Amino acid sequence: LVKYLFGTYKIKYHVHGLDHEPVEIDFTPPYKRISLLSALEEALGKEDKFPLASELTTDEANKFFDNLCKKHHVECTHPRTTDRLIDKLVGHFIEPHCLNPTFICDHPQIMSPLAKYHRSIPGLTERFELFVCYKELCNAYTELNDPLVQREMFELQAKNKLVGDEEAQTIDENYCKALEYGLPPTGGWDIGIDR
Repeated sequence: LVKYLFGTYKIKYHVHGLDHEPVEIDFTPPYKRISLLSALEEALGKEDKFPLASELTTDEANKFFDNLCKKHHVECTHPRTTDRLIDKLVGHFIEPHCLNPTFICDHPQIMSPLAKYHRSIPGLTERFELFVCYKELCNAYTELNDPLVQREMFELQAKNKLVGDEEAQTIDENYCKALEYGLPPTGGWDIGIDR
């Protein structure tokens, strides 16, 4: 679309307003793809060994990411749940480097309660976000259609809600019951001017 509209894949954009110099955004395909936890670990210089994605629900993982936020002066208000801590670290260390189109892929399950689990890496999901000019433009994932796993994810969210996470979901028994009847493979994505 950019090539069609402008005759080139590279465009100038005033990211910080017309009073500042424009930056060049390069839409030349293919777009960069990064795995969320791997990119975060690399951005931090691999100074600390990250817990496995399958262990992110543990107290040890929460302490690990809490300590990382403190060490790097990354603000995270209460409740300091693991998913919120990781999200704040990503916002601090990865998103500011996403000028050109970048897919941030493989989100942890704890951050993606409705997304289907990764087919080969336990603890991750089939989810991506497209960032351009430091902003999330699109969020997409394969829908989780396993009612047992979905209920577990809702239970984890409900625990986070009890400790004050306003964005966390409650257990939606009607949705889980509907999944028990069967949901074929499904995907979804969000995009809009609000992003």
